[in-house]
Amino acid sequence: MLDLSFVRANLPLVEEKLRARDPSAEAISLLSQFAHLDQERRSAITAAETLKAERNALSAEFGKLKRDGKDTTELAQKLAATKYQNETLERTAIDLDAALQTLMQAIPNLPQDSVPIGTSEDDNRVEKVWGTPPTFNFPALPHWEIGERLGILDFNRAAKISGSRFVVHYCQGARLERALANFMLDLHTGQHGYTEVLPPYMVNSKSLFGTGQLPKFAEDAFHCDDKAYTPGQYQDNDHWLIPTAEVPVTNLFRDETLDESQLTTSFCAYTPCFRSEAGSYGKDVRGMIRQHQFQKVELVKFTRPEDSNAEHEKLTRDAERVLEALGLPYRRVLLCTADMGFASAKTYDLEVWLPGQQLYREISSCSNFEAFQARRANIRYRPSGAKKTEFVHTLNGSGLAVGRTYLAILENYQQPDGTVRIPEALVPYMNNQTLITKRT
Repeated sequence: MLDLSFVRANLPLVEEKLRARDPSAEAISLLSQFAHLDQERRSAITAAETLKAERNALSAEFGKLKRDGKDTTELAQKLAATKYQNETLERTAIDLDAALQTLMQAIPNLPQDSVPIGTSEDDNRVEKVWGTPPTFNFPALPHWEIGERLGILDFNRAAKISGSRFVVHYCQGARLERALANFMLDLHTGQHGYTEVLPPYMVNSKSLFGTGQLPKFAEDAFHCDDKAYTPGQYQDNDHWLIPTAEVPVTNLFRDETLDESQLTTSFCAYTPCFRSEAGSYGKDVRGMIRQHQFQKVELVKFTRPEDSNAEHEKLTRDAERVLEALGLPYRRVLLCTADMGFASAKTYDLEVWLPGQQLYREISSCSNFEAFQARRANIRYRPSGAKKTEFVHTLNGSGLAVGRTYLAILENYQQPDGTVRIPEALVPYMNNQTLITKRT
């Protein structure tokens, strides 16, 4: 959430930044209401304070008249009337404040100046390309054909059990999923300085509000039916399946004030992720690209505002090193204003090359949210020697999406005989096997 005082003092700049995101966005309409609502609220507060001062003066006069034994009937009537008027103005101010807060919650984060302005994903900027896509002397197959031929992926039985957009892993395929997660966690904790954390896989709506999924993206998450979710009411006793470990890990420090010595704090977490994929009907129906359940290693940072851009670069580089260690060609893409997430101020996507589909696909999204999430979740820190606390900056990124790394290995390391070569870095995690062969 943006700072209300900043928006009030910088309306033209905020509008310019929001128009860069999307000229037709709802946020522009909301912003046009901001000045009117804010002025009404401030007028109501001023009027209430003025009337309160008048009532205090009348009360003093009433007391004097009563002490002097004089008639107070008219003054008593006036006091009663002003009391009602004052209560009405205070209620109006409270209602307008609530409306203003609701409006603020719907406004996305402002893009940094370094973010390219664009109108679609076509305006994203490729900043780096690493590795050479493999060439084959045979037709490259997509991962779903490779996995089904090897007998390690089963989409049909998964559909029978759970419906579409699920998969069952068998044998060396199941081990590959586990091997990848362990390899990523070992790399991030052993070399990149992250602390591993295993959070709950269910969170309350306060947590989803804190990271920006609620209220805007309620349709994208799975809500458990233990409690009814009421839009606008963020509770701590209802449950949602996590769409990403970003949510529980970021909310570890919700409503807390950290000491400056704790920053930068870096966490990594391996969890399943659950997404309804609302609005994506018909997209990526084949294979493992867009699943309702998938596993991911997530990287989350809490840092000082002056360090967040450098930490964003470091976090992105940490994710890149996973791809490089596995020998998977990729590119780094800086998302334009139109393609950024709601809460992000700047985002890099890492896209891995998939030879079976002859395209790059996102495998990690690394974002700097600045104080946007921290303001929603009330995560602060106390700068050394300062009297006032400040909001931390939060960052997160996939390090990596395990399922997409899995399918990238199937496609990039496929062999002419239908087997799949295991990247050298994973061999110790695969019981020293060097090939994935057909399950018998």
